[in-house]
Amino acid sequence: MIKGFIFDLDGVITDTAELHYEAWKKLSDEMGWHFDRELNEKLRGISRMDSIKVIMDHNHVSLADDVIVELATKKNDIYVNSLESMTPDDYLPGAKELLTHLRQEGFLVALGSASKNAIKVLQQLKAMHYFDVIGDGNSVAKSKPAPDIFLYASEKLKLQPSNCVVFEDAEKGIDAAIAGGFHSVGIGPEERVGHAELRFNTMKEATYFEVRSFFSDFF
Repeated sequence: MIKGFIFDLDGVITDTAELHYEAWKKLSDEMGWHFDRELNEKLRGISRMDSIKVIMDHNHVSLADDVIVELATKKNDIYVNSLESMTPDDYLPGAKELLTHLRQEGFLVALGSASKNAIKVLQQLKAMHYFDVIGDGNSVAKSKPAPDIFLYASEKLKLQPSNCVVFEDAEKGIDAAIAGGFHSVGIGPEERVGHAELRFNTMKEATYFEVRSFFSDFF
């Protein structure tokens, strides 16, 4: 039986992707590195440290570990400052409605995000009350596609993975859900999240009724 829902944050609950892009772009420009939207897509769903390594590999750059940490921290400072502009109007269409409906139906709900700034984002959205458990980049050592963040969330919810549905917009996020034995809902294009059990182009389409209808054998 499905008793819990686990949501990624960026690209599912809200879209901070543009803020991340602008922060990475600013850092890359300062470093003289190439960075564009195509490369930015490869950062979807992965941690800050993994992201900077992807950018460095693309630019054939090698740096000492302490310098990498310093640059990743600088990018995060740029990003966190930009979060101050977020408001409760910045939910993706359909996300707030789904969270509200799940609460009304009595389901357990967790966040499963690679972001270390997830709580700040939820506070800006005034969304903390929707979640029983917050799993973020500070919760586990291994980021997606390892299933650790979702396993952390389900354990804190006191549910088995098979009792939970994961909502993800990243290929690596769906990989993580599958690896952990979770039901999966992909948000985005076929080529990115088509390997999820159920896929919607947008969160607006991902209503409680649509999800319950698809997984009807598990409710």
